[in-house]
Amino acid sequence: MKIYQVDKNVVVQDGNQIKNITTLRPSIKTSIDLIKVALGNDLSITDYLKNTMATNGGDLNSSEISSPRIPIDSPETWAFGVTYEDSMKERQAESDTPDVYGKVYTADRPEAFFKSTLARIKGPNDQVGIRKDSTWDVPEPELTFIVFHGNIIGFTVGNDMSSRSIEGENPLYIPQAKIYNNSASIGPCWVPIESIDYNNLNVEMVINRDSKEVFSGSGNTNLMKRKCDELNDWLHASNDIPDGTTVMTGTGTIPPEEFTLKAGDEIAITIENIGTLTNTVIEV
Repeated sequence: MKIYQVDKNVVVQDGNQIKNITTLRPSIKTSIDLIKVALGNDLSITDYLKNTMATNGGDLNSSEISSPRIPIDSPETWAFGVTYEDSMKERQAESDTPDVYGKVYTADRPEAFFKSTLARIKGPNDQVGIRKDSTWDVPEPELTFIVFHGNIIGFTVGNDMSSRSIEGENPLYIPQAKIYNNSASIGPCWVPIESIDYNNLNVEMVINRDSKEVFSGSGNTNLMKRKCDELNDWLHASNDIPDGTTVMTGTGTIPPEEFTLKAGDEIAITIENIGTLTNTVIEV
């Protein structure tokens, strides 16, 4: 079951059935509205949607979800790093102070950082950015969870754009390496937690340049050292998180050291049973 935001409508795809939930329930105009109504009726999101989709009307075809916007109006986006062994090794390779990454990988406390506000987050088919003052830039494909009332209620696809050259100069530069214009995207849809095995999902990334593939790689969320529930607990430690917040969980798929993004590249990130998030690259 996949949930999209299309204009000011919530649209749900369940197998071959696609319905405009806003047509059936006019008070539900956003994903956050949907979550509030479902939980307010003591139902899982999946059960509420199955009941609603049994109602006549609201039928759509696949072409009507071809241009969705961000799947949830997330007031904040956070991110975790060094949650995969491959990520730890790659960040050690880029850094003049590699020990810090090995230490955080084995420590109890994970690396967490603020990534984006709602006004800055990008959606499917939007442009993502590489910094003008960076020389080595990569996308990071990441399973991204959605928080409501402190709990994980669903998942989407995330792209944590990063400057490896800036972060490699000094770990204290990580805010500049991670937080800048067009540095994060999510989409194209989200799925409720009860309908997905989030600890065992294939993650694939393909980068095309001038219509030719210049990188492809894959991984699986079963390789995460720190699982989503643990990350969510750490996120909430002494930290109030607004409902609808999205949280990127780290990457295990990283292009090689000789690769860097260029303006005009197209990035396609696919997570099994969720969907494909596609963005083009611009210099910012």
